Amino acid sequence: MIKLTILDGHAVNPGDLPWSFLDNFVNYTVYERTEPDQVIERIGNSDAIFLNKIQITKEIFDACPNLKYIGVLATGYNVIDLEAARQHGVIVTNIPAYSTDSVAQHVFSFILYFTNQIAQHNEAVMNGDWIKCPDFCFWNGSLTELSGKTLGIFGYGNIGKKVSEIGKAFGMKVICCTRTQKEGMPESVSFEELLKRSDFLTLHAPLTDKTKNIINKDSLALMKKSAYLINTARGGFVVEKDLADCLNNCGIAGYAADVLLQEPMAKDCPLLKAKNCVITPHIAWAPLETRKRLQGIAEENLKAWLAGKPINVVS
Repeated sequence: MIKLTILDGHAVNPGDLPWSFLDNFVNYTVYERTEPDQVIERIGNSDAIFLNKIQITKEIFDACPNLKYIGVLATGYNVIDLEAARQHGVIVTNIPAYSTDSVAQHVFSFILYFTNQIAQHNEAVMNGDWIKCPDFCFWNGSLTELSGKTLGIFGYGNIGKKVSEIGKAFGMKVICCTRTQKEGMPESVSFEELLKRSDFLTLHAPLTDKTKNIINKDSLALMKKSAYLINTARGGFVVEKDLADCLNNCGIAGYAADVLLQEPMAKDCPLLKAKNCVITPHIAWAPLETRKRLQGIAEENLKAWLAGKPINVVS
């Protein structure tokens, strides 16, 4: 049996999913977390590794000559030095399209948080405000109907398409900005028009040199003051100081994010105290069903490599 080391198993499996699917065809060791100075020692003479957010550099490849396979337990694989992997003949695979449904669901959890204000009204009820109310109902903030509102989508891959479908089910008008035109996609507009027209703008493009910091003081200035911005993709899209200033000065109505520039969140993150800002700790991908799906694809990837016919190869 080949030797497999899982370097940061807690990220995918904090204890609610078994690793037993590996029992019959690999000899494996699971570490919940691995610090950078522990990586080389823990890989040791392993033939293969699974990881989520552990950096694998040229120096690590040089120090681990037995390594032949890296299974990234995520879609993004920027933690791997792919050129070094190629030089060392190491196959690298990822997990594509496993979290489409859960991320799209999280997008609308954010949107409905703003429009229906469930948390705010539940807090008021639990504080006794309804008991003291002279009427059969009350609301302490403006409620919003999604039907007829414009949903802007930046990037139209699997998740962008799913978000579009859900938006249409709510009766929203959907527009998108994307590099690649596809049959059946919503109205395609420029980024500037997307900013100007969207009542809700959600980000789903890859993070590249062109999209890095695309949400900044200039782009935010083009958005409606009543608009909401949603980011479940990458923290690097956003200049956080510019966005915090915008929120604190009523530039847009609100921001919701599942991702930040630095994760875990830095103590001095400008968004920590920003007005009308909702942040979840990178959990859009984390429902149990989603992580089960991820494990299943990871198993398929590993078995395909062992059979000499690797799939989902990124290097």
